[in-house]
Amino acid sequence: MTTGTTVTVLIADDEEITRTGLRTLLSARPGLAVIGEAADGDRALALAAALRPDVVLMDVRMPGTDGIEATRRLQTAFPEPPRVVVITTFENDEYVYDALRAGAAGFVLKRAPVAQIADAVRMVATTDCVLFPDAVRRLVAARPAPPPRPLRGAPALTGREVEILRLIAAGLSNPDVAARLVVSPETVKTHVSNLLAKLGARNRTQAVILAYECGFVVPGEGHGVTPTGRH
Repeated sequence: MTTGTTVTVLIADDEEITRTGLRTLLSARPGLAVIGEAADGDRALALAAALRPDVVLMDVRMPGTDGIEATRRLQTAFPEPPRVVVITTFENDEYVYDALRAGAAGFVLKRAPVAQIADAVRMVATTDCVLFPDAVRRLVAARPAPPPRPLRGAPALTGREVEILRLIAAGLSNPDVAARLVVSPETVKTHVSNLLAKLGARNRTQAVILAYECGFVVPGEGHGVTPTGRH
């Protein structure tokens, strides 16, 4: 994602006081630069095209084109789209779940300490793990369990890819997975790329959401997920 030492950020929120506060607080953190602000999804899309930020910090409830639709459009607008971090008031907001399904890399709460928001922005820009996997698991667990349905591409997953999907759902990064499986990080990276392609997922979080939805993995106690073997 980012090639330099500074992560560039675009803030999209319809409340000016929220944008101003986030810009002031994040700009004071080392390694972050806020390069634009948008009050709605259409403006966020236009600024993303003009400024090419590393990360878009996206509110989901905005007038006109909301954050969900803006996130969805960003995924197809660029060969390498910016990572999207949803910023929300309520953790179990249905809009947040829909934004993750649309391709957002993760979410943070507006009331979170600024250090946590800054860390979330850096994490999605520079690392390869699911952002706050326990929070994603709780978000999924709070929803009524959908009827199991086939997971597109699941039958084509190899046994090793299934194992890696389970581990990334638990929040492990490529180096962590490599250490667990005693393989090289490059091998893990190849497996992850292959499983994302097979599932039609744009990132790890979307792959995990798809796997949860289809009953391929289910929220588990304490350490992420438990495989069900249901394809």
